[in-house]
Amino acid sequence: MTKKKKNIFKKKGKVIKDLTRNIFKILNEDNTKSYNYKQIASLLKVADTDGKNQIIKKLVGLAAEKKITEVERGKFTINIDKKYTIGTLDVTSNGNGYFISDDYEDDIFIPNNNLGKGLHNDTVKAFVYKKRSGKKLEAEVVEVLERSKTEFVGVLQKSKNKNFGFVIADNQKMYADIFISENKLNGAEDGDKVQASIRDWPKNSKNPFGTITTVLGKPGDHNTEMHSILLEYDLPYEFEPEIEKEAQDLPLEITSKEIVKRRDMRGDLTFTIDPKDAKDFDDALSFKVLENGNFEVGIHIADVSHYLQPKTNLDDEAYKRATSVYLVDRVVPMLPEMLSNGVCSLRPHEEKLTFSAVFEINQKAQIINEWFGRTVTYSDQRFAYEEAQSIIENVQFSDDIQPYQMPIDISITGKEYTVAKEVVEATLKLDELAKILRKKRMQSGAISFDRVEVKFDLDEQANPVGVFFKESKDANKLIEEFMLLANRKVAEFIGFSKGKATNKTFIYRVHDEPNDEKLASLENLIRKFGYQINTDTKESTTSSLNKLLKDVHGKAESNMIETLTIRTMSKAVYTTQNIGHYGLAFNYYSHFTSPIRRYPDVMTHRLLQHYLDGGETPKPALYEEKCKHSSNREELASKAERSSIKYMQIKYMQDHKDETFDGVITGVTEWGIYVEISSNKCEGMVRIRDIKSDYYVFDEKQYAIIGQSTKAMYQLGDLVQVKVKNTDLERKHLDFNLIEN
Repeated sequence: MTKKKKNIFKKKGKVIKDLTRNIFKILNEDNTKSYNYKQIASLLKVADTDGKNQIIKKLVGLAAEKKITEVERGKFTINIDKKYTIGTLDVTSNGNGYFISDDYEDDIFIPNNNLGKGLHNDTVKAFVYKKRSGKKLEAEVVEVLERSKTEFVGVLQKSKNKNFGFVIADNQKMYADIFISENKLNGAEDGDKVQASIRDWPKNSKNPFGTITTVLGKPGDHNTEMHSILLEYDLPYEFEPEIEKEAQDLPLEITSKEIVKRRDMRGDLTFTIDPKDAKDFDDALSFKVLENGNFEVGIHIADVSHYLQPKTNLDDEAYKRATSVYLVDRVVPMLPEMLSNGVCSLRPHEEKLTFSAVFEINQKAQIINEWFGRTVTYSDQRFAYEEAQSIIENVQFSDDIQPYQMPIDISITGKEYTVAKEVVEATLKLDELAKILRKKRMQSGAISFDRVEVKFDLDEQANPVGVFFKESKDANKLIEEFMLLANRKVAEFIGFSKGKATNKTFIYRVHDEPNDEKLASLENLIRKFGYQINTDTKESTTSSLNKLLKDVHGKAESNMIETLTIRTMSKAVYTTQNIGHYGLAFNYYSHFTSPIRRYPDVMTHRLLQHYLDGGETPKPALYEEKCKHSSNREELASKAERSSIKYMQIKYMQDHKDETFDGVITGVTEWGIYVEISSNKCEGMVRIRDIKSDYYVFDEKQYAIIGQSTKAMYQLGDLVQVKVKNTDLERKHLDFNLIEN
């Protein structure tokens, strides 16, 4: 005898789960058919009176909200006047969400109970409706069409009997814990940091079901946390053996047959300027004085595309990664070390295959002639930025010293170096030309973001023992200007001909104009600090933004205002559709100069050579898809880099819990104030409940919290003192206690 199926709805008073969603699912299967409550109850296997009453009540409510239509008494159908829209789900850290769709100008709020098993960045079908007040739109996810992410990093919490567990994700936008059955634990122990993959989300379960794919280690362990950051953003931290082998098997010899295909520039004075700890040198400069008094400047870039051939595993892996990732304590390269630090790296005193942009430039930094193509070069000197900077700051020549006479001795950061006089002179002249180029760029409307960069001194175990600030100086700007010149001129060479735009498919790096609403928000914020911007015209906007950045430089609020200004800007992306680069004030701009660490540069090299060989323009669709992929990977890498900095800041602050720090209020919310420490740029939160002197309330208009009895105010930009209350490495969260006067 067959056992009768237990009806889960029989118990009086039990609420039917996901009732709205299931009604929509039934009605949506055939929008020409109508259903009454009995038919819906039957399909949902609801047999008791209380359950049927819930269905009746829900149907009446949905009809009143015009989500469904009562076509005849007691019979309902989907409201065909309302459109089910496809878009992206943006989940907030508090568990609610927003529906983003091209069909609507504004993002549409989705309360937590309407997320319908949708997760952050999923592609979903949503029902959009007006709230009962009739003023604002809301949305409900009715179907998840495509998961953006199924792999999550978190901590395993096993049940008391240890035969199942839940993974609590590190990502605060992942609102559901992942259920792991006993046979899916894969050896993970309670408290382990793991990576779990969602396999299923049963209809009547509030938790997705998953499998543990990787056991990373114990929370708080340095390597565990670094690997967790990478995996959280879907970034690999090692190469598969077959990829490494393919790189090892590449032919490395520069043959005479290859050299004759190229412009031989091995006899030209050539050198690199890079960070002192750099291992991959993907760009070099050459310098020569011409008989007419002009200068020939070559920007030489590692010819990665010579070694990285299409339709190989190596190229597929490079495309998949799309970018190198720079965490605080390590680099996760786009290419295996054999390529990135070896054969492609323009190391001193070695011949290398390069792709070059060579310019004849006069004393006014005007471009007289240009040439693009494959070359072979030889690097005579490797400079660290500090060494080149010392030359720029300290070396002067007297008139009686003849050019290229002999090596000269210079002192750099306390050490004595012997540098060929011609290298020193080249460095000084290139610095002079770079400053003219930069001045022209700024006059054209470029935005000057000279941000201070936070760096850490690490011990042998990669623990942070000190914090220092890295600022861009003349040597950095020298390299920057000539790389910008090469990127701009390559883009112009392909995209602009005979006074008009061409239709050739190419990889552009574009940057749209800032959003008016974001500029207005920035203006409101900076007014609290006594600053202002003029947004009447494009010219006044760029001019006043530059003045703002100059005025705040070195002030306590500088990091916050610079960050807010950057957020005002649109994101720079890769595309085949050129709209120019607002931030740099270039009509044409590409990425040509870093193919060791950026896949779009590899594509640029390939397309440039294709056109130099007389090739026809390829269809843009495939390249546009690759551009979007590269932009997405770049964004993930940036998030991982920021997470690693936040992790190191919190780790650093663990050893400074007894110290009092000066800071500036960088954010104000209803639950607390954010404070950035001036001496190390670490940011943490002071929770309102921890301020004991009064009962404080958030005032949104004044960007402040105000004491109800004392009327004391803590406002955005105020200088305060704090102590560390709590450091949470797993959540990457820092709590402060406010030192009240």
